[in-house]
Amino acid sequence: MRTYDFAPLYRATVGFDRIADLMDRVLTTEVAQPTYPPYNIEKLDGDAYRISIAVAGFSPDELSVEVKDGALQVSARKAPEDAAKTYLHRGIATRAFERRFALADHVRVTAAAHQDGMLHIDLVRETPEALKPRRIEISRSGDVDLKAVEHKAETV
Repeated sequence: MRTYDFAPLYRATVGFDRIADLMDRVLTTEVAQPTYPPYNIEKLDGDAYRISIAVAGFSPDELSVEVKDGALQVSARKAPEDAAKTYLHRGIATRAFERRFALADHVRVTAAAHQDGMLHIDLVRETPEALKPRRIEISRSGDVDLKAVEHKAETV
């Protein structure tokens, strides 16, 4: 497999280190992605999403949901079990896990709920006012406020 060195990109750009980190993360991830635990990602609305993770056998106290460095990290650690239990068949996987989801800019986690063996995490994309498109009024040639232009020229 090829490896790429992004050091020249870091030296020649300012403010693009997040993109370089994303490219580095994509290129260095293992080919075999973990499949445990299974999860769904739903789009609820134009800017609302829900991640549902199957966490059967885990209590809410054994689950952790954190947002750090633009990534959502969900992990679980099972408390030590009673050694007196003897299983004839053990088919319910309750092994520890850690799953990460990269979050886009301006996406924040609004809630997390544990219900019926599922962990539901709600997310919403909030576009700041400065990034939203805005309409600029076009004035007619006779409507131009010349006093504002003259005042601006005097202060410079």
